[in-house]
Amino acid sequence: MTGTTAALFAALAVLLAGPVPALLSRARWPLRAPRAALVLWQSIALAAVLSAFSSGLAIASMLLVPGPDGRPTTSPTDEISALGLPLWMLSVSVFALTVLIGARLLYSTARVAIKTRRRRAHHRMLVDLLDQRDPRLTGLSKADLRVLQHQEPMAYCLPGLKQRVVVSEGTLDQLEPDELDAILAHERAHLRARHDLVLEAFTAVHEAFPRFVRSKTALGSVRLLIELLADDAALRTTGPRPLAHALVTCASSKTPEGAMAAGGPSTVVRVRRLAEGTYDGRISVAAYSVAALIMVGPTIAVAVPWLVELSRLFGLAPR
Repeated sequence: MTGTTAALFAALAVLLAGPVPALLSRARWPLRAPRAALVLWQSIALAAVLSAFSSGLAIASMLLVPGPDGRPTTSPTDEISALGLPLWMLSVSVFALTVLIGARLLYSTARVAIKTRRRRAHHRMLVDLLDQRDPRLTGLSKADLRVLQHQEPMAYCLPGLKQRVVVSEGTLDQLEPDELDAILAHERAHLRARHDLVLEAFTAVHEAFPRFVRSKTALGSVRLLIELLADDAALRTTGPRPLAHALVTCASSKTPEGAMAAGGPSTVVRVRRLAEGTYDGRISVAAYSVAALIMVGPTIAVAVPWLVELSRLFGLAPR
């Protein structure tokens, strides 16, 4: 591997962490193919992480200067002699940055997971204690359903091993039976698909990259796509009109951090999408294809040169 390889991987990592997500977040086509768009977002995030580590590996291979016997040596004096002091210092700095990103990724993954689960466990305990038995729920599956004595209409779910769907008395007062079915189907779609894990992964990757690199709008776009997927699941249960009315009713509700609410600032976009019914299978095929290329391309670009370099350094292939 050469400095050019390291620079290309670094540029690709920056591109996939910042400009590409910023451009994708402004596109309108994901509304017509949310599942494929989410897969594309995931491939971009994974490729960005892979490219960042690949740049560090390329730098590391430059620092492993072959000794007299052809095997790598880690002597700094030999490295400086072979690379020159400016290039050696630059290589060490880039490699240290890559290690820092890796450490931040591990730390942010653990921090987000622990913090979120503690918050949800505490809130789950509260809603279990404050649950109000309501005769209007007769006939519904109530094992995971909790009702809070609150007049503002709201609906949200608490993912995890002990899942909860939480609604308020205001929700029961203002929604018709089919609208209530729609909002419950929406929340249970979040729980069934474990959308919370997708958000945690994106949050960890977002926090791992430096602020001047990452896109500020990526997380918001992923949250919207997840809500669209839950809307689609509820749509198959009740149809667009009950779901749209339920979303509008719960649009202004405030929910605890860590929960996944049915309403929110994206309600207008989602209701308009329900009215238009704009799913496009051709866009899905194109998005899946691009996602595959994004993942396969960097993987091959990393694996082949790296294996060749290891073989050369360790004497497994002719120099």
